[in-house]
Amino acid sequence: MTVPMTRKGYERIKEEVNRLKKVERPQNIADIAEARAHGDLSENAEYDAAKNRQGHIEGRIKELEAKMADAEVIDIRNLSTEKVVFGTTVYLINSETGEEKKYMIVGMEEADLKDGKISVQSPLGRSLIGHRVGEFVQVVTPAKTVEYEISKITVEE
Repeated sequence: MTVPMTRKGYERIKEEVNRLKKVERPQNIADIAEARAHGDLSENAEYDAAKNRQGHIEGRIKELEAKMADAEVIDIRNLSTEKVVFGTTVYLINSETGEEKKYMIVGMEEADLKDGKISVQSPLGRSLIGHRVGEFVQVVTPAKTVEYEISKITVEE
């Protein structure tokens, strides 16, 4: 199953894999060797910690490489801003409060609400897909139903 991802999101994962392989893994190998040199491994907390860290690093590398293998990288530079699609940035006005919000529609792996990136699979993301500027969208969340007006659709990298 392919997972949609922006080029920026893919590159971020690729950078983390490279950092883990070229910086974290070699440093951890050195830490294991140093801890091993301290003698008795049965009571060596440094050795145990380094071995646990090694498992974490290797697991994370495998996880990220699997995400990269499943990624369908979407080039958002040439997207139309006629309607909300994966990769567009949407400006919304809360119909009740008048508050304006801005969200980029991204894949699950890239979603970061603090950074204004919501998953295409989130309730808000699903509600917005296919709608145009000027349309009203009702978003049903576990807490309440909120109505937004789409005020602007752009492509921002």
